[in-house]
Amino acid sequence: MIEDCADALQAHPLDARTLCDLQRHSFDYFIHEFNANNGLVRDKTAPDSPASIAAVGMALTCYAVGIERGFMTRDNGVARTLATLRFFADSEQSDAANATGFKGFYYHFLEMEGGRRANRCELSSIDTALLIAGALAAAEYFDRADSREEEIGRLARLLAERVDWTWMLGRSTTICHGWTPEGGFLSYRWQGYSEALVMVLLALGSTTHPIPSTCYAAWCASYEWRTLYDVDYLHAGPLFIHQMSHIWCDLRAIRDRFMRDHDCDYFENSRRATLIQQRYAIENPKRFPHYGARYWGITASGGPGPCRKTVDGIRRQFFGYVARGVPDGPDDGTTSPWAVATSLPFAPEIVAPTISHFASLPIAAAHPYGFRASFNRAFDDEAEHGTGWVSPYHYGINVGPTVLMIENYRSGLIWGLMRKCSALTAGLRAAGFSGGWLAEPSGRAGVRA
Repeated sequence: MIEDCADALQAHPLDARTLCDLQRHSFDYFIHEFNANNGLVRDKTAPDSPASIAAVGMALTCYAVGIERGFMTRDNGVARTLATLRFFADSEQSDAANATGFKGFYYHFLEMEGGRRANRCELSSIDTALLIAGALAAAEYFDRADSREEEIGRLARLLAERVDWTWMLGRSTTICHGWTPEGGFLSYRWQGYSEALVMVLLALGSTTHPIPSTCYAAWCASYEWRTLYDVDYLHAGPLFIHQMSHIWCDLRAIRDRFMRDHDCDYFENSRRATLIQQRYAIENPKRFPHYGARYWGITASGGPGPCRKTVDGIRRQFFGYVARGVPDGPDDGTTSPWAVATSLPFAPEIVAPTISHFASLPIAAAHPYGFRASFNRAFDDEAEHGTGWVSPYHYGINVGPTVLMIENYRSGLIWGLMRKCSALTAGLRAAGFSGGWLAEPSGRAGVRA
């Protein structure tokens, strides 16, 4: 079990109020950026932003945290969860261009009011998986002998069973990124280590449309084991890749074949990736003046570009949205405080002081949902101007991991819930995971902090 929050905060220099406020303010995103009629959650705080189904999956998971922490009542959590699940269960599933989904999958972005496909986006395999993970987490949490909570369980199972994972395989052994009614399957497939581990596990563990276990070997075939700063690890550049699946999957001390062969596990691997992020900032190969031991966190994010600008005599390229990563880049000095906070379970000894440092900067002032998504102090070449560029928006898929991984650090709540999820545990076993808690009876982790 992750150590109790109070004990941890004695060991690591992070004020308890700072951590609790960050979790509460991040949770408030799901309170306010929400449509009560259909349960949809806005992708970001920009005007006229559509809903993101991944953000909805985060919200469905976060409600358990909100109830346990006293941020909302159980009755409110039940009502919100039912509104959401009823909408997805009843919304149009067809190959029409303006449907909500097809073959059990849902479009990446939906109109906030009507819930129809937005912006000609793709039917998304990974975002559907995050939605389903949230629905299954809700089903495990709302488990009382009550008609509304029993309905949550039925609807969550309906949504999970409806996803036709074998269809999204097509003629391949790896899952496609998505599909559109205009062009069919996208050309990209999920290969190599990425945020989609939880998706592959849910596909393997499906009771209705499971993919063959051989697909897991195909998923792992292009893994890249690297050594950086004398640390051996399964490489992925953006920090969020080392976090996303861990929101729902307790990967401590359980191993698949790849990790057994490398005498590691995915939790330890994420710890190593987090330490490498800090080490990269200390080494600072691109000579950003603000990088250091308490200033790091490079991941997929928005940025101040695209443009070129001379800063302190150095001609630099700045990017807009891009999958920034370590050590190969791209890196333009843009960092994401939420990605640091989400690493808290892996390496609290370096995350805690970094959160404290970020909390002291102007980026944390007067922002209703915690830290802004990203910022870049190098973009302003006038040091006295202070903050440089700061993202104007908050995003549901940034604040969600912040809430949930802080909770996993504090109590292990979501990990405990998902240990009981049969679809996820079946997927882990089909992928060849063994040891640790998989060899023991599952049980719910209560809140202790």
